[in-house]
Amino acid sequence: METKQRKVVVVGAGSVGTTYIYALLQTGLASEIALIDVDRKRVEGEIMDLSHGLPFIPPVSIKAGQYTDCADANLIVITAGAKQAPGQSRTELIQKNADMVKSICANIRQHETSAVIVMVTNPVDTLTQLAIKHLDLPRGKVIGSGTVLDSARLKFLLSRHCNIDARNVHAYILGEHGDSEVAAWSMTHIAGVPIEEYCKICRVCDYPRHHRQIAEQVRDSAYHIIDYKGSTFYGIGLSLTRLSGAILRDERSVLTVSTLLQGEYGLNDICLSVPCIIDRDGVERVVDAELSPQEQEGLERSAETLRAVLAQVKA
Repeated sequence: METKQRKVVVVGAGSVGTTYIYALLQTGLASEIALIDVDRKRVEGEIMDLSHGLPFIPPVSIKAGQYTDCADANLIVITAGAKQAPGQSRTELIQKNADMVKSICANIRQHETSAVIVMVTNPVDTLTQLAIKHLDLPRGKVIGSGTVLDSARLKFLLSRHCNIDARNVHAYILGEHGDSEVAAWSMTHIAGVPIEEYCKICRVCDYPRHHRQIAEQVRDSAYHIIDYKGSTFYGIGLSLTRLSGAILRDERSVLTVSTLLQGEYGLNDICLSVPCIIDRDGVERVVDAELSPQEQEGLERSAETLRAVLAQVKA
């Protein structure tokens, strides 16, 4: 079926899915948004509430959707799943959410979509790999939100530490969206100056120690937020909006999505996050950069962690 112009389908009417829609509505990126969830009354209520704000934003159609909406969609974002509880690791969520994702994929497959599919449900790397298997689509068409948010957290913390606008900090978190993630300091720069050189110029801190502390803060951010307020949704909603813009506007932006590696960074047959060029078809190309030896080792350890998680899933 021919796709409509900038149609987005969101599967999951929880706090992440609805916060994403709320953020997306204000950008004017989508011309049509359909929300799907097994809780139909929840969907109707969310759509009604969101619709009452339409006079204040660029024109867009929003509705309670069905899986038939996937057939002509440009983008399908899967946020459905049990949320992470206080003290629970992302990997502990796995089998319950894996079964849910398999069911969602079976419903999507019935409608032969050509949309880019973005997995958000945690553990996102493992479920992205599971979705690739069950959707039988090219690897670039099925991606995970990965460490787009983690990378934003790193940029924010560096911007606050260095007293620099966060938009002028360029930094990436690689690997698992989780405890084994890797801060790629060798790829981090401010004003085109590598971070280590910038820190020498700045001279306001003991930068090796502060780098370790900042990386730990990024890694533990979700745990702290969940402890404080129960769940995370604002940051991921905004990061999904950024990713959606790269896809819907065919931007060729570089974002750290979770994608299936086939030789890049010396890794094979595992989904994790690395910098990728994102266009209207998903991952156009993996940016296969050279990491420091320590970062490469960290990425390989992260891949092994994810392989162990994947082995636990009844696929």
